[in-house]
Amino acid sequence: MHDLRFRQVHLDFHTSPHIPKIGSAFDKQQWQETLKAGHVDSITCFAVCHQGWSYYNTEVGERHPHLDFDLLRAQFDACKEIDVNVPIYLTAGVNNWASEKHPEWREVGYDGRYLGGARNIIDAGFHTMCFNTPFLDFLCDQIREVARLFPNCDGLFYDIISQRQCCCKWCLKSMDEKGLDATSEEDRKKHAKMVLEKYYQKTTAASKELDPDMPVFHNSGHVTRGDRDILKYFSHLELESLPTGGWGYDHFPMGAKYCTNLEYDFLGMTGKFHTTWGEFGGFKHPNALRYECAAMIAYNAKCSIGDQLHPGGKLDESTYKLIGGAYKEVEAKEAWCTGVESVADVAVLSSVAANPEHPRKEDSDVGVTRILLESHILFDIIDTEMDFSKYKMLILPDDITIDDKFKKLLDAYLNQGGKLFLTGKSGLNADGTKFLFDVGATLEGLSEFSPDYILPSEYLRADFVDSPSVCYTRSYRIKATDGESLGDIYDPYFNRSYKHFCSHQHTPNKLDPSGFACGVMKNQIMYLAHPVFIMYRGFGAVAVKQYIVNCIKKLLGNDLSLTTNLPSTARITLNEQVSKNRSVLHLLNANTVLRGGEVNLSGGNLSGAGNIDVIEELLPLHNTEVTLKTSNPVKSITLEPQGKELVFEQLDNAIKINIDEFTCHQMICLHH
Repeated sequence: MHDLRFRQVHLDFHTSPHIPKIGSAFDKQQWQETLKAGHVDSITCFAVCHQGWSYYNTEVGERHPHLDFDLLRAQFDACKEIDVNVPIYLTAGVNNWASEKHPEWREVGYDGRYLGGARNIIDAGFHTMCFNTPFLDFLCDQIREVARLFPNCDGLFYDIISQRQCCCKWCLKSMDEKGLDATSEEDRKKHAKMVLEKYYQKTTAASKELDPDMPVFHNSGHVTRGDRDILKYFSHLELESLPTGGWGYDHFPMGAKYCTNLEYDFLGMTGKFHTTWGEFGGFKHPNALRYECAAMIAYNAKCSIGDQLHPGGKLDESTYKLIGGAYKEVEAKEAWCTGVESVADVAVLSSVAANPEHPRKEDSDVGVTRILLESHILFDIIDTEMDFSKYKMLILPDDITIDDKFKKLLDAYLNQGGKLFLTGKSGLNADGTKFLFDVGATLEGLSEFSPDYILPSEYLRADFVDSPSVCYTRSYRIKATDGESLGDIYDPYFNRSYKHFCSHQHTPNKLDPSGFACGVMKNQIMYLAHPVFIMYRGFGAVAVKQYIVNCIKKLLGNDLSLTTNLPSTARITLNEQVSKNRSVLHLLNANTVLRGGEVNLSGGNLSGAGNIDVIEELLPLHNTEVTLKTSNPVKSITLEPQGKELVFEQLDNAIKINIDEFTCHQMICLHH
């Protein structure tokens, strides 16, 4: 496994050929002093950008027309003098220089149009290349050249790795030779997967031709949960997740909760930008970056912050003052974040991992992640190949497909005392006609009504609701037999249509329950009739969340390891640092505020604006209580990195601690 440094910068440099004096403002001393001020210990620098220009002395590609020296070499040597690592970036999936010389190398759709971002000839944007054309050989030649010229670089980073359903002349010929039908979408997808595999094989081999230990990362903008076949081509993982760039603040925890159980060191990647990549002169508030970096180390990741170098080649000092404020805190905390393992009560089987044909349909994963984060239940996210025997409960959210192999694993898990939480279609056979497990209920198909209403049992319903609550997604019709009903479903009088409707949205519920249950529990299995996590992802109703959380806690029972009075905006994680014989509890808190809005800015360099979650003020939390069950005796507890000893209360099988006040992030170290 490749060990990563904690405080990295990803330095974008996609530079137009129409900008003069490239690199003219580069100054080694300023470069070094600025990196030191930013507490940066690794910076990814550019060999080749999306525009296709090289920033080193190349014989394969072409150096930027307005660059008159080897900029990458100057950056590289300046970094190495101050012990800053330098991974090197090469564009892979897009390359405008190559596409202008060889337009036949671009990806082409079955409709004859170019694929990717710039589909029209007059579009401003990057050109997507097909890995089944001679472009792949060209790319591998570039990789070999960079690896030869910079043999002591700290890794090679390849960007925009994807292959669409290309129908260029090479792909049409290849599909024909392989007996695939280019008119079939299924066959085009199958062929694209073959081409992508060829890309991984050839580029990784080129990377390691001189040094078999050369670190390699292929960036697709995400790490697809369950897509393990490609991981053999990676040395580590980087989770691109800019909260203000469209990913949001709960995207990174979802990826990290999965990657923490893989045998790879990984980075979280945010940006210094107010919005996203390519924003010159955009700065997020320092408190936002403090929180984002604290969240990375709390979720067992190293840190990477995206920046964009000005064409002049001078690092922006305001940016590195901003970065330095966050990285100074990370540097002080690294000792408690090295060699750690996540501690969790619950494992969530990712619906993306269980349904690989839909790698981007992750609403149920997002919903369950938000529920568990907001309710402070310790959890990991897993795929079907991971060991889930160590978890007290396994959640299969909403739309999990269970094959025979996985069914046997789940049966073994239940036989060992594990608990199973099923919702929506999860736990049903493929056509949704029967349960695959004995949940203590009969199944009578999918409800004809949407929405419908639930009135959970009194101890499960939201603490502010005593009447039926609307559920925005269609439910399955179940009746409890020898299982415990979790409450009633109330049908509406009718579905809304032009023939009959009521008020502005949907029809109210009938006065009497339908006779169907909203959920059922038998022994170690609980089933909820609605796809509740998709519903929470879509609507965010607090009443629904409280119902779900109460159900989870009922099934967990005495197996819940942690309780706290933290607000829903706060996050909590627990890690074990076995080598130090200690556990580390991370408390995080920040309030996001929705700023911006839909504005038409066409006519300039921007097409529009939208909503952005912004962190500005970091407000302190007072009198935080945490009660934690622990099997290892606790000798002492300290606040870190302050080194201050904390008084705690020893209960029968747990400890209770109180933190008077903390802001943004606090580590609590339990010494065993």
